[in-house]
Amino acid sequence: MSEEVLGIDFGGTKVAVGVADRAGNLVRQARLDTEAELGAGQVVSRALAAARDLLDGTEPAAVGVVSPGIVLPDRVLLAPNVPGWEDLRLRELVAAEFAAPVTVGTDVKAAGLAEVRWGALAGADPAVFLSLGTGIAAAIVVGGQVLAGANGAAGEIGYHLVDGADEGFASGAAPLEEAVGGRGLGLRASAALGRPVTAAELFTLARRDPAAKELVSRALDELSRHVANLAITLDPRRIAVGGGLAGSNDVILPALRERLAQAVPFPPEVVAARFPHDGALRGAIALAG
Repeated sequence: MSEEVLGIDFGGTKVAVGVADRAGNLVRQARLDTEAELGAGQVVSRALAAARDLLDGTEPAAVGVVSPGIVLPDRVLLAPNVPGWEDLRLRELVAAEFAAPVTVGTDVKAAGLAEVRWGALAGADPAVFLSLGTGIAAAIVVGGQVLAGANGAAGEIGYHLVDGADEGFASGAAPLEEAVGGRGLGLRASAALGRPVTAAELFTLARRDPAAKELVSRALDELSRHVANLAITLDPRRIAVGGGLAGSNDVILPALRERLAQAVPFPPEVVAARFPHDGALRGAIALAG
């Protein structure tokens, strides 16, 4: 059996597969499209085939697997983006492929663990990893461990209420995620600007287009209020920001720092994550290690 470990990050649009040494250094990796419209089963099958290709005939010492949502033995909660995903026995499917122990977890929490172990949150306690991408969520670090919560749902801030009219989870909504997450922001930008625009493109447009700038400003104002409330509640030493929108951290970080400096009695450091774009894969490696 190899001393290398295998990590698999199942995302809503892409799957990342990586082989790493015990120190967490990625030595081989591959990415493939989720092709969500084709259903959950084919995603897992293709990811396992890609993993076998990377392993090149060897067996991993351990396997870490991460996914959006809360991964239970018989299903995955809060993960509606891939048809059939919530009905998967994810650990069981992966364990059937490998003799090595398999550990499963939530992608953002695992990314937070990677930042604690090897990245921007090392030595910071308490701390928060804030993931801003298609959706938004946080990993809360206390005593060097990522807080799971009673139901595995700690840090699911996408479900925060935005105003008094929000019904929230019971109505099938994730109000804060819909307001400032990449998918919701892209939909609003496309409607306002009259053409398809992604959230990442919106941040670029905001440098020269007043309408785009206004959309970004409102989104960051909403986000920063919730992050400030989180900081007031937790009193963290440091907040690291990563995820798919981290390419716009030159705009996002100053907005968060300004609001936290005004609103929080003891403002934490706000820094870029060390692993802004592959944090979940690094987290899967951390779970395996």
